[in-house]
Amino acid sequence: MNSSHTPVSLDMQAKVARALAHPHRLALLRQIALGECAVEQLAEYTGLSIANASQHLQQLRRAGCVATHRDGKRVCYRLRSTQIAKVLVTLAGYVEYQQSEIQGVLEHSRHNPDDMEQVSIRELIDRMNAGSVVLLDLRSDEEFARGHLPGAVHIPIEELADRIGELSEHTDVIAYCQGQYCVLTMKAVEILRSKGKRATALAGGVHEWQAAGLKTET
Repeated sequence: MNSSHTPVSLDMQAKVARALAHPHRLALLRQIALGECAVEQLAEYTGLSIANASQHLQQLRRAGCVATHRDGKRVCYRLRSTQIAKVLVTLAGYVEYQQSEIQGVLEHSRHNPDDMEQVSIRELIDRMNAGSVVLLDLRSDEEFARGHLPGAVHIPIEELADRIGELSEHTDVIAYCQGQYCVLTMKAVEILRSKGKRATALAGGVHEWQAAGLKTET
């Protein structure tokens, strides 16, 4: 993490993220993704005034999200790269996934309030260093092979009930999945506790671990 390129990369990522962090700018980008448009058209499509649309478009241009050219007296906008279109698709997909996962966790928590107890990643690291915990990965074989938290034991959720005997009887179990709002983690804690294990969910998963700059094992 000492690379001289890292700060520049993070600064640029933050600049683009700030440019995207407004519903009007996202709406403009979605229209531009459909095809090159003049400012007047974009203002009409998004319900903005021309002045307001122009202001938001300038911020997108400064962040490198869009490019411009003149067609007579009109200023036309197009996506700077197809990568921006991929970002929009990924962002929309993530929000849909997140809402679905959160809804599942909230529904589960209404019926199982004790299962919402969680261990933070920072606390997990301390307990891993002390050797006082078993880290349990509940994902599929393929997901585990692509990258998992260091030292994790792998038991897919569908095999957990039959393989609980593989876990130490005298060590706390911290279960994790792909991300924080994963219903599988809550289900695993419920299964483990029903068998007399001391089990807690990790407040996060592989996504949050990697987002913190921590390395996974393969």
